[in-house]
Amino acid sequence: MQNPFVWHDLATTDVEAAKAFYHKVVGWNFSPQSPGYEVALVGQLGVGGIMELPPHLRGMAPFWSGYVFTPDVDAACKRVKELGGTVHREPWDIPGTIRMAVIADPGGAVLHIMQPLSKEERTWPAEGAPGTVGWNELHAADLDEAWDFYFGMFGWTKGYAHHMGEKLGVYQIFQIDGKDIGGMMRKMDEMPRPVWFHYFMVDGIDAAAARVREAGGQVAMGPHEVPGGQWILQAIDPQGGYFCLLSNTK
Repeated sequence: MQNPFVWHDLATTDVEAAKAFYHKVVGWNFSPQSPGYEVALVGQLGVGGIMELPPHLRGMAPFWSGYVFTPDVDAACKRVKELGGTVHREPWDIPGTIRMAVIADPGGAVLHIMQPLSKEERTWPAEGAPGTVGWNELHAADLDEAWDFYFGMFGWTKGYAHHMGEKLGVYQIFQIDGKDIGGMMRKMDEMPRPVWFHYFMVDGIDAAAARVREAGGQVAMGPHEVPGGQWILQAIDPQGGYFCLLSNTK
């Protein structure tokens, strides 16, 4: 298996307010896993979480993080450095659960890598179900440099490349085991830094946009249709966390 995204979580300034917002907008229920960490549930199955911003990050805006599976976090961190990336936090354990690290690609886009410590088989929600993550998208400092890094790190392969015009350049779809799973593009100049965006599945993009506004969030971009017939929007939650939604229907 090429290394997939397997988890996503939000670090925020107000966990209870964020839970209420994402319950209304995305439909997640929540279950406490450990003090300060709430697991987001699709049905009875965890897909991510919400936690308070750690003390050393206080003052930052809330942010979502993606976690990529690796069979060996320590070996992966060595490879990060060999490929020109940065290890922001060396591997550590959540006892009995996962071993993880925080890394960045050569352009500075941050993500987590994780290695399960339990041998227990996990059950995941049906692919494309509301509340699951349907797409992961990198806005890179340099698209070619980023591609070389992620191919070397995780073995992702190229899918279709769509040219979006002179300003936006190429949108490169990447695949895991031959399936389209996300995309990469050069970030727009007005974006302050390279970043990963994660798109949560909803049923009907217009209704989801209305829920964002009703729950106190802002729609920052969209809704609009993307190649392939799906619909997306990008939004900001009431605490300032940037997130994205994806739907198969308008």
